[in-house]
Amino acid sequence: MTAPSESETFWEDLYRDASPETSGRPSTVLVRYAEARTPSRALELGCGKGDDAVWLAGRGWTVTAVDVSATVLGFARANAERAGVADRVTFARHDLSQSFPQGEFDMVYAMFLESPVEFGRENALRQAASALVPGGLLLIATHGSALPWRSGNPDHVFSTADEVLAGMALDMSGWTTVHVGPLTRQATGPEGQTAEVIDNLIVLERR
Repeated sequence: MTAPSESETFWEDLYRDASPETSGRPSTVLVRYAEARTPSRALELGCGKGDDAVWLAGRGWTVTAVDVSATVLGFARANAERAGVADRVTFARHDLSQSFPQGEFDMVYAMFLESPVEFGRENALRQAASALVPGGLLLIATHGSALPWRSGNPDHVFSTADEVLAGMALDMSGWTTVHVGPLTRQATGPEGQTAEVIDNLIVLERR
């Protein structure tokens, strides 16, 4: 039996002590770019407690949602069952440094697929791009500023969208750029506090 990776160990330890409750709200960025698209096949990398997958499934999408933590996938399955969409979402455990889900998709999205431990994100995002059919949408959001209610390194430098895209090393002749750059939004904290934050977005459509 293969020993757990550093990434799996970190996220299992984190979610083992977490509440299974969710906000029930999909990501603002996902809603912005997905709500007008025709429901089809979607792949989510790093699904967490499943709110984005549940929202898409409720709109008619068939979703494959993956995460490295078996514990959080249990939370996500229960979330989908409560919402009555469990038949439209396949949850699967993948350590993206070691495996990637099979199939072709009309949308692949990764909302804040970031980690304090290395897991080969650039390679995973390249594989995500390869999994899209022509006309499919690649949607990646990363943090561009700190959430004020979370502790962290005050000297942390956030990668720009251009830097993340460069690291993916895509042949851009095969892509139409919808948006690459920052987007400002209002975020709500765990105690109802609000703040303006920056997301760095990569939104591409495969030709």
